[in-house]
Amino acid sequence: MKTVQLKYLSYHPNIWGRMIGDVSADCKAGDLVQVLDKKGEPFGIGFWNPRAKIPLRLAAHGSLAPEESFFLQAIERAAQLRREVLKLDEATEAYRAVHGDADQLPGLIVDKFADVLSIEVSSLAVWQRLDVWIPALHAAFGTQRSRVQVDPEIARVESLPIGHHPLHQTIRPLKIREHGVPFEINFAESHKTGFFCDQRDNRRRFASLCQDREVLDLCCYTGGFSVNAALAGAKEVTAVDLDERAVEMAKRNANINQARVKFTHADAFTWVRTMIENGRQWDVVLADPPKFIHGKDEDRLGWNKYCDLNALVLKLVKPGGIFVTCSCSGMLSPDDFERIIISAAHRQNLRLQIIARTGAGGDHPTLSNYPESQYLKVIWARVLA
Repeated sequence: MKTVQLKYLSYHPNIWGRMIGDVSADCKAGDLVQVLDKKGEPFGIGFWNPRAKIPLRLAAHGSLAPEESFFLQAIERAAQLRREVLKLDEATEAYRAVHGDADQLPGLIVDKFADVLSIEVSSLAVWQRLDVWIPALHAAFGTQRSRVQVDPEIARVESLPIGHHPLHQTIRPLKIREHGVPFEINFAESHKTGFFCDQRDNRRRFASLCQDREVLDLCCYTGGFSVNAALAGAKEVTAVDLDERAVEMAKRNANINQARVKFTHADAFTWVRTMIENGRQWDVVLADPPKFIHGKDEDRLGWNKYCDLNALVLKLVKPGGIFVTCSCSGMLSPDDFERIIISAAHRQNLRLQIIARTGAGGDHPTLSNYPESQYLKVIWARVLA
């Protein structure tokens, strides 16, 4: 049996090189291995890749044997959660089908869009198993087509093959419905898996606040929040994003829904400063910026970006108006994010009446031993002088 022994006990799914002791001589990159504790007793199973930044990724803890069938069962459990427990097929055609470590499938992210699986791979072990896993995913989720993508930097550090996987298909733009609202997804021009399913419930909640109000959607991406706001009867909707292709997709989504939204292609920081100089304010303001913290070495810089952006954006909210702010940085805890937002408000001599704290939907479960999996954080507040 191929084994990897730990020097130190850790229940975190990512095991770094300094924590690893003896390794079986026959272990190869991508192998499923038995993980032993420092006493040599069975501790769990995981994927081994000595060339990777994270050489050992634990899938499960306990004395279970390292068998490939575990992962096929994990796919079935993931489908059961979404389709039978959460009953997501009744509300949407777009949801997170597999959420990596939280579904005991480390290195695998899968979003379901109608009959398409959009697959994001971040480990060699997953890549090696896609020939078996993709058919299992289709069977579990009732899909037919798949696209496979790998971030170039991850491919480099994981020593993944260059080029498309044999089961990758080129998918033309398709339409999905989320709570009855249609959106177009153009995979060729999208970020990540194509559409941010994690904000699904928040988009619906946001819409409920927008009737007869002037609304600002900052970092709007493909228009999920702004389109929902317009359909909910907002008096006026302004949406801003730096990504020109995203703005074009957002315009298409607005047109599909016959929603009136004023889209602007601009850098958020620069645009907000201009609006402040012009004395412009809105009744409801949402800020959903890209990830500002990608690793521990970026903590301080990322904190400063979140603080600076929110301090500026708060000046655009009318007194008594609604302020919704988001962070998708897994390295930033919910408590720390809230501290940043409160600090940003107090710097402007404002007070926040926090009315809700939310995150991703149940299709993005968080793992109790992996706090970074609670990556999406949303604060809902009313701005008081």
